[in-house]
Amino acid sequence: MNLNLRNYHSKEDQELLSHYYVDFNNELLGILLQRYTVLVFGVCMKYLKNEEDAKDAVQQVVEKVIKELPKYKVEYFKSWLYMVAKNHCLMQLRKKSIIPVEINDYNTSLSTESNDFEALLLKEKNLDNLSASLGQLNKEQQECIVMFYLQKKSYQQICALTGHTTMQVKSYIQNGKRNLKIILERIK
Repeated sequence: MNLNLRNYHSKEDQELLSHYYVDFNNELLGILLQRYTVLVFGVCMKYLKNEEDAKDAVQQVVEKVIKELPKYKVEYFKSWLYMVAKNHCLMQLRKKSIIPVEINDYNTSLSTESNDFEALLLKEKNLDNLSASLGQLNKEQQECIVMFYLQKKSYQQICALTGHTTMQVKSYIQNGKRNLKIILERIK
């Protein structure tokens, strides 16, 4: 399929993804990746702390995305890409036996005891399961949970962006949390 890609550069992420899933055109995926290359590089620098390693990691993340995206129905590309980059960097650090001092946005400190390392691995596994489980929620629940918890938007901001009422947003978040808990319990 020969596309006029100029028309696609102004499209929203979700629209580009829906077009991508029709025939898995990597040129459309390239537009999405181009938008977030700086984000991926920033994530890689945050964890790897070395520019050359970060550049290599960006290339590896791009390759992984090209290979993995067709396997999943991703709704929020930016959040999914962030998790792919973060997990890739954490795996690189584990291979080198380097435990990152900072594993998330909360600056959790680690001691050198093995129990703490096992707790870190368990936490990362739980985060991976949570990320995968988000995709199993209905669109409204997923959208509201991502905006509220990941993008730190208020109920009012979510209402303005989605057109839902405050009660709907509250319901989507509560039901989404409950459904996530059920899904995660099935995984364990």
